[in-house]
Amino acid sequence: MQDKAQLKYIIALPLLPEVGLRTARNFIEYFGSAEAVFCASEADLLGIPNARPESIRNILSQREPALQRAEKELDFIEKNGIDTYYYLDTDYPYRLRECVDAPILLFGKGNLSLNNGKFLSVVGTRMPSDRGKQLCTEIIEQLAKSVSCLTIVSGLAYGIDVTAHKAAISSGIPTIIIPGHGLDRIYPAVHRQVAVNSLENGGILTEYMSGTQPDKQNFVARNRIIAGLSDATLVVESKVKGGSLITADMANGYSRDVFAVPGRPQDVQSAGCNGLIKQQKAALVECADDILAAMQWETDSHKEDLQTELFTDLSEVELQLLTLLRQHPDGIHVNLLVMETKRPYSEITSTLMLMEMKGIVRSLPGSIFRAAK
Repeated sequence: MQDKAQLKYIIALPLLPEVGLRTARNFIEYFGSAEAVFCASEADLLGIPNARPESIRNILSQREPALQRAEKELDFIEKNGIDTYYYLDTDYPYRLRECVDAPILLFGKGNLSLNNGKFLSVVGTRMPSDRGKQLCTEIIEQLAKSVSCLTIVSGLAYGIDVTAHKAAISSGIPTIIIPGHGLDRIYPAVHRQVAVNSLENGGILTEYMSGTQPDKQNFVARNRIIAGLSDATLVVESKVKGGSLITADMANGYSRDVFAVPGRPQDVQSAGCNGLIKQQKAALVECADDILAAMQWETDSHKEDLQTELFTDLSEVELQLLTLLRQHPDGIHVNLLVMETKRPYSEITSTLMLMEMKGIVRSLPGSIFRAAK
């Protein structure tokens, strides 16, 4: 969590003209902080590689208006108890941080735990069949019984999205809503109670500031967050075109697992899922067990945890890693281990490889590691 002074500049940076997500990251890397961008002189800004004089002049002219808008957003954040997640902070979702187009700042409401446990995104058509809704519910209910610390991610849209959220809530597991607007509204309004219920165990997470309208392009853009936030994406009923397939493509682009529930060849509602499977862009899923097997999410409760004292020959780095891994029984991403240990990435990965050979740790899909059981 950034302090208020720094947060103002972080909020304001993407508001500058011609400053998209990648440019914002480049600016922060070049100057060291968002604040430094606003304090930089024209000469400093022109010193950025490939900087265009016209673009720099536009940025300079809009720095003050951007800061003024950021001040208003800070007031909204404080008044409504909004949490913020900056991409360089440890509480930012590490899975999403891996994505090149991840937002530099997220706004959240609720009891959000963005790095613990396993995350599954569930998407699908807005007009599902009764079979589709039943399958979606059954899969989530069974996963909730079989997997510890599971979080369901979706977008609160009509159909499969809201069905997934409801199934998670009724199963007592966290669910995270990714809207295409700010936290000053809920869209569609008819799903407000589902959103309210999610705040107790999970919540709402968005890249959009208050006042942002639920425009179509925002929902397309938010799909990358749904895909990037999770270990895998499940598609339940989709036509040959639609937001679900966009999310699936994004998940594939992030090297995440994608699953699809098949349908009859003549079923228009399942044509998108069948296409994903035929093109080998998604694995066929008929029940929760298929996901458990593919993701290796089965628990080994019959095995006892390894004890550190049994490994008296462990190095300092190995002991440090094992301690961290035991604090995250469901696994922790290698990038988070690097941040927590403050050691070079190459050292951590090579040490983990040695520990895996010794049987001390286990590697999971998505560069996740956990202590062996």
